Amino acid sequence: MNLKIMFYAGLLLVALSGCSAMTAQNPSEGYSPVNAIKMEGSGSVMLFGADVVAYQSMNKYVQGTKSIQSTYKGVDFYFSSVEHKTLFDQTPEKYLPQFGGYCANGIMFGIPWGGNADNFLMKDGKVYIFGGEVSQKAFALELDKNIALSEQYWKNEIQGSNSFIQRAKRLVLRVPHYKTGEEQANAVAAAGK
Repeated sequence: MNLKIMFYAGLLLVALSGCSAMTAQNPSEGYSPVNAIKMEGSGSVMLFGADVVAYQSMNKYVQGTKSIQSTYKGVDFYFSSVEHKTLFDQTPEKYLPQFGGYCANGIMFGIPWGGNADNFLMKDGKVYIFGGEVSQKAFALELDKNIALSEQYWKNEIQGSNSFIQRAKRLVLRVPHYKTGEEQANAVAAAGK
């Protein structure tokens, strides 16, 4: 049965290969896959236009503007100030969210999916994005272990792959430590977080 699902998922992916979401999340210039969307007049816009420098310089989510932007490896980044754009242009790698801006909790399960610009945490100068509050709290329950798992799946399976194919694969062939959203919410509640 799993092979049949994978076959149909593959057919669907081929049919959608020209889809703007697929091309936005999988730019061809080396920074891929990314949590990006197509926006009018732009290519792949990272994190819905969030100012990625603000996470580190202000420790908060700030929406950027199209009028102040840079492009890095085929991905457009919006900023809230010229100063933030300048900082990014000097050392872009310093400000890139981990795991292409996808939900770090999803990456821990091998799934490049989700990630809200306003759900984040900072650890050791790195920005981790999450798909929501429960996802963030569940990840934080065993932060160092979960970062290590996410780094492992990012390095060994996801980085440089097609996000849609990887997502389909891991939604069918789950990792051994996979937990549903409900299981994660229960763990967060049990921890009193």
